[in-house]
Amino acid sequence: MKTLEAQFADLRAAFPGATIAAYGNGTSVVVIPEIALPEGWSQGVTGVSFAVPNGYPYAAPDCFWADSSLRLKGGTQPANTGANAAQPGIPPTQTLWFSWHLNGSWNPSTCDLMTYVRVIRKRFEVVR
Repeated sequence: MKTLEAQFADLRAAFPGATIAAYGNGTSVVVIPEIALPEGWSQGVTGVSFAVPNGYPYAAPDCFWADSSLRLKGGTQPANTGANAAQPGIPPTQTLWFSWHLNGSWNPSTCDLMTYVRVIRKRFEVVR
């Protein structure tokens, strides 16, 4: 099992602008400034952030935030989202909260930060 720092190094290799910051209570926040979006969204890219919870990797990340302006191509708000300014460790800004949870099991021996980024990207493939 890689350390959080090693996992973040792998994530940063894929997303060079990514940052991670400690928030408190053992929680960290990962910010990825740009993730490409598939067809069906109002933008071609969005910023994404997610909390790395206290107890990680045994406790899995849950939910994520994207640009507040992100909508479906027709202008409607995506399913399972809401306006949310309260994201841990991020200066107060309006964001779009995706209430999106892991469908499969999280295995702390094999899952890592990139696993969760793949979960986020899978959500963006579901254009609804």
